Amino acid sequence: MANIFAKKPLAILLGEANSSGEGALKRTLGAANLVALGVGAIIGAGLFVRTAAAAAQAAGPGVTLAFIVAAIGCAFAGLCYAEFAAMIPIAGSAYTYAYTTMGEFVAWVIGWALIMEYALGAATVSIAWSEYLNKLLQVFGMSIPYEWCHSPFESAAVNGVMQHGFVNLPALFIIIVLSLLLIKGTQESATFNAIIVVVKVAIVLIFIAVGWQFINPANHTPYLIPENAEPVRNAAGAVVREYSAWNKHGWGGILGGAAIVFFAFIGFDAVSTAAQEAKNPKRDMPIGILGSLAVCTVLYILFGHVLTGVASWREFADPAKGGEASVTYAIKEHMPGFEWLSTAVTVAILAGFSSVILVMLMGQSRVFFSMANDGLMPKAFSELHPKFHTPYKSNLVLLVFVGAFAGFVPGSLAGDLTSFGTLLAFVLVSIGVWLMRRSDPAQFRPFRSPLSSPAFPLVPFMGAAICLLMIAALDANTLKLAVGWMVLGFIVYFIYGKKNSKLQQGIVVVPTELEEQAFIEPDVHNR
Repeated sequence: MANIFAKKPLAILLGEANSSGEGALKRTLGAANLVALGVGAIIGAGLFVRTAAAAAQAAGPGVTLAFIVAAIGCAFAGLCYAEFAAMIPIAGSAYTYAYTTMGEFVAWVIGWALIMEYALGAATVSIAWSEYLNKLLQVFGMSIPYEWCHSPFESAAVNGVMQHGFVNLPALFIIIVLSLLLIKGTQESATFNAIIVVVKVAIVLIFIAVGWQFINPANHTPYLIPENAEPVRNAAGAVVREYSAWNKHGWGGILGGAAIVFFAFIGFDAVSTAAQEAKNPKRDMPIGILGSLAVCTVLYILFGHVLTGVASWREFADPAKGGEASVTYAIKEHMPGFEWLSTAVTVAILAGFSSVILVMLMGQSRVFFSMANDGLMPKAFSELHPKFHTPYKSNLVLLVFVGAFAGFVPGSLAGDLTSFGTLLAFVLVSIGVWLMRRSDPAQFRPFRSPLSSPAFPLVPFMGAAICLLMIAALDANTLKLAVGWMVLGFIVYFIYGKKNSKLQQGIVVVPTELEEQAFIEPDVHNR
């Protein structure tokens, strides 16, 4: 059993990263493309939904501080991703990093977990995309019939008549369109994503600029929810929110709010899956990962400040005013003359969803590409289109799998499984940086995460610890489903992956010249 923890030699990974021609991904992405990919993956509905939820449930106007705390937690993991992505610029992200630091079985575990983040995440977001498309159409007096925008497992009373879903066509449509775009080419996909990013960031900036003049300073006082805050009641007088728990008021509430908004940052790790398609990965990958985190953190803080200034955080505690409708509610009730902006916010959310789906589908296909190259997945996943040089068969399989989930399964099924897969990846990447520093201190590192030496691994340990705490905070049902998914992954590995692994079969051989190339630029600063 010991050989299941065999590590893939770093020299082999560096050789694959430097390969070109047939069988290699095209290097077409610059630093700006990578930052746009990160912003595209991070800014989705989370900005418009999580902000009001965190303010109403725990942080109050201090939601801006909650964003800072969450950003710091993400930054620890982001620094570790940046070090690996610059040092090993190859597709596969956390899966590849785990393969060379912790061995094949751990790499398989994280590769399997990433399916929860990317594939199931893309399907879930596409279902939400369908819901918001209907909201936008209703503004113009149109709507998609219930049976054509819901799964067969859903039913509801519409105008007093019980309706049953048949297939969620809009969700299936967006998966098909974006999958075909990814097959067409990475550069085309990046251009499309960049356009979407410009649109949604512009609308966010417009809301911040317009909303600033409607800020009521009284809504920011007190800035933290007081310990003796009165519970919020609905119209019937029933308590819908109370603040006695330690993480529902004061500085404890900031931590509670950070746990809520943390998931609005998920997505920057998808940038690392495009490392093999970056023009100058040693320089561009750290810029893409950390740059997208920085841009989104600034936007989140400004957005939170304006939203809680325009409307009181207590208003968002009412389910009728918070949740998905929070920003629209604030605009309609407190920003007279700018009702059109609520429609623009819906457009921004649709655009945000589109770019999130695009980046998730891209990330999953690149993880499959790397796993197939190692023999852990069928060879078809690593075959590139003869003209476009994209893993088109992987994209087609994802189109069918993700499309089927989007069209025929309720979106609530995936729950927080996406978050579990992401956080597990963060934990293993953070630990991997420390292990690599210990086992291979002389390896050249174009980017070095600070405070990560073998003797003082503050950044890796903080990244792992914070993300483990977030995993522990997930609800019990999510954790049970995640464990079930991982057990299924173990079965698949021992039946297929271990049997077909190139490393297990001894196919992977380290050429002498690659061993020399791997250490051509010694890292004299960390001997």
